[in-house]
Amino acid sequence: MILSMFFLLFLMIGLGFSIWFSMGASGTIYLLFRGDVSLRLIVSQLVSGVNSDTLVAIPFFILAGNLMSSSGITKKLTDFADFFVGRFRAGLAYVSIVVSIFMAGISGSAVSDASSTSAVLHPIMKQRGYDDKFAAAINSSSAVIGPIIPPSIPMLQIGIISGISIGRMFIGGFIPGLLIAAILWILVTYQAKKRGYASVEVERSWPQFWGLLKDTILALLAPIIIISGVVFGFVTLVEVAALSILYILLISVFVYRSLDFKLFIKTVIDTAVFSSSIMIIFAVVGIYQYIVSSEQLGQQLFDLIQTMNLSKNMFLFLSLIFFLLMGCILDAVPVMLIFFPVLLPVAIQLGVDPVHYGVIVVFNLMIGLVTPPVGALLFIQTKIAKVNINTLIKEMWPHITALVSVLVLITYVPQLVTWLPGLLF
Repeated sequence: MILSMFFLLFLMIGLGFSIWFSMGASGTIYLLFRGDVSLRLIVSQLVSGVNSDTLVAIPFFILAGNLMSSSGITKKLTDFADFFVGRFRAGLAYVSIVVSIFMAGISGSAVSDASSTSAVLHPIMKQRGYDDKFAAAINSSSAVIGPIIPPSIPMLQIGIISGISIGRMFIGGFIPGLLIAAILWILVTYQAKKRGYASVEVERSWPQFWGLLKDTILALLAPIIIISGVVFGFVTLVEVAALSILYILLISVFVYRSLDFKLFIKTVIDTAVFSSSIMIIFAVVGIYQYIVSSEQLGQQLFDLIQTMNLSKNMFLFLSLIFFLLMGCILDAVPVMLIFFPVLLPVAIQLGVDPVHYGVIVVFNLMIGLVTPPVGALLFIQTKIAKVNINTLIKEMWPHITALVSVLVLITYVPQLVTWLPGLLF
């Protein structure tokens, strides 16, 4: 009977209903037809879905990233990275990767990173002779780094619903994030050489360097403050998120003088609207969590896998395929919140480290942001770069292949995820 709930969920999404409504309606209808619950229980499950102090960190991190963009700090980071690597053949593609790493240490959101970085970089890339599709592709794929290097909003979401250490998952994303940057660096180097992009003379001098350093040093400290707070436990995750906003506000208003009250209010409103779309999904997931728990779906799935005699490696392979397909057709948040709690107990019983499994699932679903048909980052780039969606999808396949290769690597070499958390914690 529970399969009918998931069938109804996908049917409603296919008919064009919003994800949160489809989840809430399918779960409620299932419980009502089951007949042993009251409407009061359904309401209580909606409340329990968002009854977590840690959830407050999500809008805080989103606001921090949006403030970085609206106050012009992203532009300063771009200029700083351009000083070092902008003169090379694929210089601005390298800049996109480097800035994505810095932005990843603040917002934890691929969509936020892609929007702010691309809006700054794309006009410059076009001016220096890069194809629109090339620029859009690297700005899309490099944004995937955002939710992998800490802080990560998807890892935060998974930690809240599963009880896995959020700090360990954060640190577990460091090496995979750097591996993504490395393989994208190699890819764009090859593509730039093949397409004959010329190197560009970028003015470089010690006075210019010191000027750029003076202008960006405070912005560069922001991710260090956030990450060190998480690693060393000086403050809680919510406090780290709040302090990052305070820090960015202080340097934006009193140092850079690039943020006025009107722009601040607009940024807060935009963040509130975007955050509410996430929080309402958490609420309706409360219903799904109750159903999964009461139906003992995790144990049923484990019993099924035992009858199939699946090994740990085969389970990981099937998980990759499943989440890749789900990421192509659904938003990452509901997929994580619905299916991860079901599959995690099975993974643990098969001997998979929970931190390792959490990181690879997040990475897996973030690849869905750059895959058709619903890749959110692709649609952002079509608006910014003014490039046809079909043209961009064709350009993205080498980038998707590169990302999947890193995913396979960290899946079957778990030490790439678990070594650093084990060392620091």
